[in-house]
Amino acid sequence: MRYRTLGGLRVSAVGLGAMPLSIEGRPDEARALATVHAALDAGVTLLDTADSYHLPGDEPGHNEQLVARALATYGGDTADVLVTTKGGRGRPADGTWTVNGSPRRLKAAAEASLKRLGLEAIGLYQLHKPDPAVPFEDSVGALRDLLDAGTIRLAGISNTTADQIRRAHAILGDRLVSVQNQYSPAVRDSDPELLLCAELGLAFLPWSPLGGISRSSLDGPSGPSSPSGSGSEKGSQGRFGAFHTVAREHGVSPQQVCLAWLSHRSPTVIPIPGASRPESIRDSAGAADLVLTAEDLARLDPATAHRP
Repeated sequence: MRYRTLGGLRVSAVGLGAMPLSIEGRPDEARALATVHAALDAGVTLLDTADSYHLPGDEPGHNEQLVARALATYGGDTADVLVTTKGGRGRPADGTWTVNGSPRRLKAAAEASLKRLGLEAIGLYQLHKPDPAVPFEDSVGALRDLLDAGTIRLAGISNTTADQIRRAHAILGDRLVSVQNQYSPAVRDSDPELLLCAELGLAFLPWSPLGGISRSSLDGPSGPSSPSGSGSEKGSQGRFGAFHTVAREHGVSPQQVCLAWLSHRSPTVIPIPGASRPESIRDSAGAADLVLTAEDLARLDPATAHRP
């Protein structure tokens, strides 16, 4: 396993997005725990969760509790594992994803997450999504207050623009350490944010990093003609066929090539692919050691360029 830096901490170059272990289509608990344990066995030391990763209207914090159980039942050393969680979103019974970035709500959510995770302090806590009904500076101010109180050790923001990153950085300074935006071969809208993170020294944690190669539950409708460009392998073989070609040449999966390509985008990128099976995260973790050549990257980059 190779490593990268997040807020001065050494973390694995590939993390685990734990969301699929708690939402629709989730595995039984035994397989879910085995998936987290497989990640730890493979050297993964960054686990990403959120209080809203649960079934609609049911069991808020399910994923955080699952991650906590996985760590408690793991037979090895977990001292270097960084758990990052997020607050500010909800999942009511209708299955929608709501947003509530009020300072009071964020502080209460962080305290609840801390209790569920069973930690002395949350290693990294992120604003899940800016709330258009709440001044952005107020939401970020809640993160500052949580840092000052020692409830969280590091802060991040998610689903944000370059302007919001700069505004958050002005408030939090070096205590802002991460940005978690959607980014993948199929979705390159956050190129400006990725570049800004490199400039400011912030870790960039792409969610749904395999879009275009395999579909995340948040990517939307699948199929070759879906607006996101994600979908079935048949559709991916068109625009993103280079990922499959390079994978065959290296004797690895297209998913490994995708994650390695993401890591080559910037030294601050740390992909957090989701997994619901031990085999999936073992494969993803292998991307940390996959070295792509300049020729490989030259073939992959045109496939991901924005189309008019």
